[in-house]
Amino acid sequence: MRIFLGITGASGGLYAVRLLDALVAADCEVGLCASSAGIEVLATEVYAKPRLPRDEVLARLTEDAGPSVTVFDPGDWSSPYASGSAKVDGYVVCPCSMSTVATIASGAMQNLVLMPRETPLSTIHLETMLTARRAGATILFLAPGFYHGAESVEDLVDFVVGRALDQLRVENALIRRWGD
Repeated sequence: MRIFLGITGASGGLYAVRLLDALVAADCEVGLCASSAGIEVLATEVYAKPRLPRDEVLARLTEDAGPSVTVFDPGDWSSPYASGSAKVDGYVVCPCSMSTVATIASGAMQNLVLMPRETPLSTIHLETMLTARRAGATILFLAPGFYHGAESVEDLVDFVVGRALDQLRVENALIRRWGD
């Protein structure tokens, strides 16, 4: 599968790291793009170094990913993921800032998964997400469930990442299924 992973400036960098790892483990070809704010979130939340340079953040993020991950600059309009005519199985933005939700709400695709974390939600946030949903996007909040007996932060992250993989139709066993 060909999946695009966008990382924007909302809190939730651990979700992006785990999602990338899971996509690579599932033998997906991943196009990765992180906004400047997304880089800052990863540097701060994942690597505990807010001023870590972009290249260093991306190198750390992809160091175990191998050749299945290609990093694209946000301004790279020649990226194979930059056009609606590209053959891509799914687009996921994780974490997804509300600014990004608003930007893409006017032209979402049916294979787009937006993973916002913002709280509380304003009326504008809700209306924008509804617009994106009506255009075909899936809205998957970075909000873990607790019924599966999570014992760590990683278990909570895996819960949400497993749901994202399900939406992308990527086989995974990150969490125990209800009734199993």
